[in-house]
Amino acid sequence: MKQRDCIGTPLFESSTKILLLGSGELGKEVAIAAQRLGIEVVAVDRYDWAPAMHVAHRRYVVDLMNPEAVKAIVRREKPDAVIPEIEAIAVDALLELEEEGFVIAPNARAVKIAMNRIELRKYASRELGLPTTKYEFAENPEEAVLACEKIGYPCLIKPEMSSSGHGHVKVLEPSRQRVIEAYEYAIKHSRGKSRRVIVEEFVDLEAEFTVLAYRYLDEGEVRVEYCDPIEHWRYGQYHYIESWQPSNRSSNILSQASEIAIRVANGLGGLGILGVEVFLTRDGRILFSEVAPRPHDTGMVTMVTQELSEFDIHVRAVLGLPVPKPRIISPGASLAIYTERENTWSPRICGLSKILATQGVDIRIFGKPSTYSGRRMAVLLARGNSVDEALEKLRRVAKLITITITPPR
Repeated sequence: MKQRDCIGTPLFESSTKILLLGSGELGKEVAIAAQRLGIEVVAVDRYDWAPAMHVAHRRYVVDLMNPEAVKAIVRREKPDAVIPEIEAIAVDALLELEEEGFVIAPNARAVKIAMNRIELRKYASRELGLPTTKYEFAENPEEAVLACEKIGYPCLIKPEMSSSGHGHVKVLEPSRQRVIEAYEYAIKHSRGKSRRVIVEEFVDLEAEFTVLAYRYLDEGEVRVEYCDPIEHWRYGQYHYIESWQPSNRSSNILSQASEIAIRVANGLGGLGILGVEVFLTRDGRILFSEVAPRPHDTGMVTMVTQELSEFDIHVRAVLGLPVPKPRIISPGASLAIYTERENTWSPRICGLSKILATQGVDIRIFGKPSTYSGRRMAVLLARGNSVDEALEKLRRVAKLITITITPPR
């Protein structure tokens, strides 16, 4: 892609257009960032009125695992860039579209590797030589039992394709029945139809980081940059609960985490942002964990901490615009709001009057049309004089949120 200097008018022949494959809360913020630049936005997802569809110019509802559907929409819309936002996409269709000349962000190969946990682990450890946890692969329950015995207990069983902790199971001690149950659970919650899993060493974590590394064009040259590492924590869950920036860990730890992210970004190539997850173990190891080929859920904190959010960075970089390293403008934190309500349509997020009366606190409500247990519905954001102050605000006001059923009129 060449350096971009102009942006056209949405809905006219001159328009500059992006197409989102997956239209959740991350896609919604990408769409808003694009709208601010006058970019035409097309949102695609497997269900109607996904969050990004609320702010897009057009929407499509299709099975994103259907390669013919994906190719048909992209060929019809002819976007300047296709931006994958979820894991469950027919990635081979992206490879074919890229060969036809369409721009896939960051590129089709990167998406294919990053969205497949097994291929990613092979690539990170064997090709990039990054430090990782010990791992084995399995394609059936019996292989999973053998893999757990090789790795040792406790261990984690994860599906080949998943995100935000879906399908992850911790196996505490030797039990053939427990391993088989964990394997079947992982497969049931996998994105896609694969029956492969990865069995990983369970490590005692001191901290987790997301380093947002990005590649962009500057005077025609590809450059790589990264945002200050974001620290996050899960409170024993498989999906993130809190994230904050900046981290107060030592400069040595943060520089090692950032170096891993830069190696991943340059290895995968293309243009755009990557959310690289890195572990710090209690015994002092710094390990590569995963990478998302897009903005990261823990990176939503950048909406209150940086000059440019991760979404602004991604849109600009993908379209060939320059993106100097953003400064941190305030310490800040995010806290994700989940629901345990099953199959509730038209939910209401309540408690806002007291929450928004707290100085420095904001909220992003995603507008998802329905709930299921464990679904993320909103994120609280806060600035403070310190990260600790921002986190204290969020923990206090989070108790005020309730998710209720819309009463009949």
